[in-house]
Amino acid sequence: MPDEKPIASNRRRAATSWAAREFKRFVVMFLYLWVLLALFVLNETVILRQRGIDFAPHGFALINALILAKVMLVAEELDLGDRLRPRPLIYPIVLEALILSVLFTAFCIVEKVIVGLIEGDTFATSVPVVGGGRLKGLVCVAMILFVSLVPFFAFRRVSRELGPGRMRAMMLGVPAAPAAAATSDSA
Repeated sequence: MPDEKPIASNRRRAATSWAAREFKRFVVMFLYLWVLLALFVLNETVILRQRGIDFAPHGFALINALILAKVMLVAEELDLGDRLRPRPLIYPIVLEALILSVLFTAFCIVEKVIVGLIEGDTFATSVPVVGGGRLKGLVCVAMILFVSLVPFFAFRRVSRELGPGRMRAMMLGVPAAPAAAATSDSA
């Protein structure tokens, strides 16, 4: 029975370490999406003000970034781009950006419909007007989202290929993690 305490302690440390790692990933995704969505809101605000309409839903960017970061975290756990692992990095980067842009667009539409139905609207009036309400506008918004997600996934994939801490060291001058430094010193 005395062996149970170290095992429980190790499990608790492993769980804490995993939770901290996942929270850090979530925060990075949230911040990227928040900046991205805030820029969309800023663009919409500028366009509407040119037409004399005062509108600035900045809470939209914050709330949706939180929700979409969680969706992104779950989708990333599914490793959808890993099916293309032996191919050049551009393929999983583009695939992940494409899947997430379609998923985000669908999630946005479903979310608006559910909120509308809860508020007592009909299904038809709950469907959001995305990109002017036409298919061409919807595709345009999805394409902007896709292009905006490519740098995020490129950074993540290249960072993963370089190894723990190497991208941070290269980009920010922060020393790489000790395990990565020891591996590079022995090479």
